[in-house]
Amino acid sequence: MAEVRNIDTRERILDAAERLFMAHGYEGTSMRQITGDAAVNLAAVNYHFGSKESLMQEVFRRRLDWLNEERMRVLNEMEQAAGDNPLKPSQIVDGFFGTLLRMADDKERGGVTFLRLLGRTLTEPSEFVRTFLADEYAGVMERYKAALFKALPDVPKAEIVWRFHFMLGATSYAIAGTDALRVVTDWQIEASDTVDRTDRLVPRLMSFLLGGLRAPLPQFGSPAEDADVKVA
Repeated sequence: MAEVRNIDTRERILDAAERLFMAHGYEGTSMRQITGDAAVNLAAVNYHFGSKESLMQEVFRRRLDWLNEERMRVLNEMEQAAGDNPLKPSQIVDGFFGTLLRMADDKERGGVTFLRLLGRTLTEPSEFVRTFLADEYAGVMERYKAALFKALPDVPKAEIVWRFHFMLGATSYAIAGTDALRVVTDWQIEASDTVDRTDRLVPRLMSFLLGGLRAPLPQFGSPAEDADVKVA
């Protein structure tokens, strides 16, 4: 019974931290807020996690472990089905970004709360979080990068890396939950098209990411110098 209570306490702390880090950011969330939301004392947090930094890492690890495994599973299945043939860029984009975006509908995996936390953290990361996430993503990134290189043999590798970087940025901003359409611009949109509509956000974002990946390559030099560069 004591073990069950410990597991319940640990999960309550993680759930509370996930919600508060999403709402206020890592720096803006205090341990007192977390203990109050989780209905535990500070000793319980220290017992299970040791520090606020370790707590933040565990908040991410319990979601990212599954996400990374699922991304690898999807990629392995697609590559096995393709044999020696390269995957389509759309398959690779869906495997990496689509798998993440579909977590919004899975409350057991954190749902919208975790997606917004991840987006917020990627757009305003602390140094230790940046290092932690880089380590967590390293293996998956290498596999997907290799798949893109194979799928787009006529596109310079540096250009693929830059475009993937831009895709990560667009995704991070989109899932952060910031209502940029009203904050940055004065454009008016219908209530049915707000950022909270994840059922519309996903197809819109995926279409945008693919468009960026397939866009004409930039011209850096003279026309003669760039004449042999092909379009993705």
